[in-house]
Amino acid sequence: MTELRQASTVLLLRDGTPGLEVYLLRRTRGMPFAGGMTAYPGGGVDLRDGDVETAWVGPPPAQWAAVFGCDERVARELVCAAVRETFEEAGVLLAGPPDGATVVPDVSGEDWEAQRQALLSRELSLAELLADRGLALRADLLRPFAHWVTPPEETRRYDTKFFVAALPVGQEARHVSGEADEAGWVTPAGALAQLHDGSRPMLPPTIHTLGQLVPFPDVAAALAGSPPEPLSPISPTFEDEPDGRWAVLPDGTRIRLVVPLPA
Repeated sequence: MTELRQASTVLLLRDGTPGLEVYLLRRTRGMPFAGGMTAYPGGGVDLRDGDVETAWVGPPPAQWAAVFGCDERVARELVCAAVRETFEEAGVLLAGPPDGATVVPDVSGEDWEAQRQALLSRELSLAELLADRGLALRADLLRPFAHWVTPPEETRRYDTKFFVAALPVGQEARHVSGEADEAGWVTPAGALAQLHDGSRPMLPPTIHTLGQLVPFPDVAAALAGSPPEPLSPISPTFEDEPDGRWAVLPDGTRIRLVVPLPA
């Protein structure tokens, strides 16, 4: 059985003209995992995500550990990875002064970009970046949303925690990820419509979490509507039927992944 790697994914939200919107990336087709698929910003935990020196505002690691069913070290890594990956892949930083009163308003300048690149190359850790800027990680801006585990038969397996977060006032998500060839804001219902017309392929966790977002009219409702804690891990099985390939969740929910093309 392939070893599980801890990972974090962030559903970055904003209130747009058509309603609630989520920031989505289309991974480049050459990627070894989920190439060509639409996904959220996120990725695997880095060893330095567990640095205890990271300034922190919001629910402590022990509280996140209870939500995710893990130890405090892993919980710290997951929250830090969520913040780090959101900055690396969307240019959005969930951080602010240690008093927790505000969020850093703009992280798009050349000096910020140099530090983002240093994060990507692992020349700089998130703790070092925040310390250099006199900032604290804002764990209070994140909400737990889902917990998915890649099925055992897959060659790359992730134990992924999904978070939701609002786009901070004054910041803009930017298409800066070298792992994506397209990025932008879309309503959850709009993204699912593109899935069904064949223009936006996705993996089961993305499909299901977008469906969970559809009922929420705005960001405030989505942040307030996080599921009950602790989160139960979801690991699907798969079935091939005449009408397409389906992912079957533990509660019996069926998600169609491939829609047959017309004859």
